[in-house]
Amino acid sequence: MPKAHLTKRIVDAALPLAKRYTLFDDRLVGFGLRVYPTGEKSWIVEYRPGHGGRTTAKRRFTLGGVGVLTPEQARSKAKDALSSARLGDDPANAKAAGRRAMTIEQLARLFLTEHIEPKRKLGTIYHYRYLLDKVVVPALGSLKVHDVYRADIAKLHIERRATPYQANRLLAVLGSMFNFAQSRSILPDGVNPARRIGKFPEHRRERFLSTQELERLGEACREAETVGIDWDVDESQPNAKHIPKRPESRRTIVSTHATAAVRLLILTGARLREILHLRWEHCDLQRGLLLLPDSKTGRKTIVLNGAALALLAELPRTGDFVIAGNDPHRPRADLQRPWALISKRAGLKGVRIHDLRHTYASVGAGNGLGLPIIGKLLGHTQAATTQRYAHLDAHPLRLAADAIGAPIAAALSARAKPATAKISSNDL
Repeated sequence: MPKAHLTKRIVDAALPLAKRYTLFDDRLVGFGLRVYPTGEKSWIVEYRPGHGGRTTAKRRFTLGGVGVLTPEQARSKAKDALSSARLGDDPANAKAAGRRAMTIEQLARLFLTEHIEPKRKLGTIYHYRYLLDKVVVPALGSLKVHDVYRADIAKLHIERRATPYQANRLLAVLGSMFNFAQSRSILPDGVNPARRIGKFPEHRRERFLSTQELERLGEACREAETVGIDWDVDESQPNAKHIPKRPESRRTIVSTHATAAVRLLILTGARLREILHLRWEHCDLQRGLLLLPDSKTGRKTIVLNGAALALLAELPRTGDFVIAGNDPHRPRADLQRPWALISKRAGLKGVRIHDLRHTYASVGAGNGLGLPIIGKLLGHTQAATTQRYAHLDAHPLRLAADAIGAPIAAALSARAKPATAKISSNDL
């Protein structure tokens, strides 16, 4: 095995190879740096437990990731582990026992901070954190990791059968978390209680707004940002007496930036996070482009139409982000409350914010733009992703149907010509 004095310079210079390898320290025997083909690096310590000797098998365990421990901190932990081993202890077993005592809540925090947050995009981090904080921890958080069985996960899954998409994503998140637990020796290899649980069938939702619904949405946005929208009052509730009696006090005014976000979503077909995290520095209004440095599919350019350009030109600039929130230096978290108010006022039942993106695509497909063009506008990297709109790309078929139907309709609607009587010679 190669050896070197493990300093920060040496660690930074250690490049990944096709196979995992370990670079040992030349001053502290047993202390090493493990480099994975993915580029991930971790500190390890290797020793012979008990009294040692060549006949005793070596033990090895991970001290922590390079991003978590500095070289000095890792070296100190390695010295402690090696000293413990010389006294007859087995640090790897002690660590494994401590990890086995970890609760699901502790594992979820470790999983988020050491695996998801350093390696995933913001949208994925938000998704994982939401499911773990709102679903997993309240239900299983106090259980020890090794006390969670497949039946517990299956029960959690079946309880969410009313929302099959979220239930199946929950299985995926838990499966990833338990795989992480195996990689950190919290669980033995091959133990993953989220495996072999049947998923619910998912029926892809396709909800597109009609012209009349778009008109009502526009009117609701204008009302929300000017005079405000009434909120319902249930007079039968105990706290109803504390509700303002004057009707004008029961109206909620939505910020101009929130309504602008709704309009931008429908005018660009962008994803929610792409608009909420959009900075002014990414807006090239002269060329009519949004130059996103990162998105779900990587770097992305959004072509702006005239209406979107006009909206951005008139929108007040009150911070770093186009859609300003309470903190001018942080993006707005979501649009849940404004969208709930506006969509209810517009009478849009069962319409999600993401359906605005589908509507943008459906309008393009219905006007014969073609799926390749729509895919580029939406930022799809796979042509198969755009195929969900194939049944709306009916413009050429409509022309063909009209070409066939026109002569048929003309023949059906033509007036019958009066018959001419023929005179036989026998009639004379």
